[in-house]
Amino acid sequence: MIENLSLDELKAKFNSNKNFKLGTYVVGGLLAALLLFFVYRQLIWVPANEKSNDGWWVAMNYIAKDSSDQAIKVLVPFVNSNDGKTGGEIGQYLLATQYMKKGEYRKALENLEGVSLDDSYISVFSVGLQGDCYSDMKKYDQALTLYTEAADMQDNELTTPMYLFKAGLVAEKLNKKEDATTFYTRIRDDYPSYASQKAIEKYIARVSTK
Repeated sequence: MIENLSLDELKAKFNSNKNFKLGTYVVGGLLAALLLFFVYRQLIWVPANEKSNDGWWVAMNYIAKDSSDQAIKVLVPFVNSNDGKTGGEIGQYLLATQYMKKGEYRKALENLEGVSLDDSYISVFSVGLQGDCYSDMKKYDQALTLYTEAADMQDNELTTPMYLFKAGLVAEKLNKKEDATTFYTRIRDDYPSYASQKAIEKYIARVSTK
């Protein structure tokens, strides 16, 4: 075993055994690569990723003032220069919301489809907003698929019933009464607080009588 060899024996084995020498180079190369990745991640990527979260706050000031054009002007270069970083992904999501406000649904969809975040709510909202885009474009089949996906991504009291409700409304537009009933009933049974806010029994009765 290698661990039982002395330093001199290891040197001799290294010089005389090509396979041992090759294996040493491969293992050494892998360790060096892992070390470089760790150093890069800790000293360069992590600080840069954290710093990227500072940039989109500027755009939020314009969004709060309902200045979509100014927000877009700030967000486009910010997103381009921070692609792949957390702040850049949030910025891309915000950029999509501003394109939606202006009715530029194709641009909104392009940005929403590119959002990649571990954050559960923003990920769900990104899918749900795609559904909103398609719904506003009267492409209800695509909207229904996306609302259903958004509802099932994370089981919680906020996004799940909200997107089930939107799915129900779109299902009604498609004259899919059974689907709509399923969505509304699920809200009634599993999310009573949201059901109470929306008076969900009214919607269940509506699709039952059509």
